[in-house]
Amino acid sequence: MVKLNGEQRELSGKTVTEILNENGYDPKRVAVELNLEIVPKSQYDSMILKDGDSVEVVSFVGGG
Repeated sequence: MVKLNGEQRELSGKTVTEILNENGYDPKRVAVELNLEIVPKSQYDSMILKDGDSVEVVSFVGGG
């Protein structure tokens, strides 16, 4: 199990890109933290989640 934004989910074995796409996030408009460290966008395709990982996805919102 992987914790995604505080919720336990069955995401082990998936890449960061896969979980972003499956959950409706635009990879260009988010920051991803994995186990308290920011994941560079260049690693989204190669970073594979494993049991016990904790992921936080933060969306950027524009306004005026």
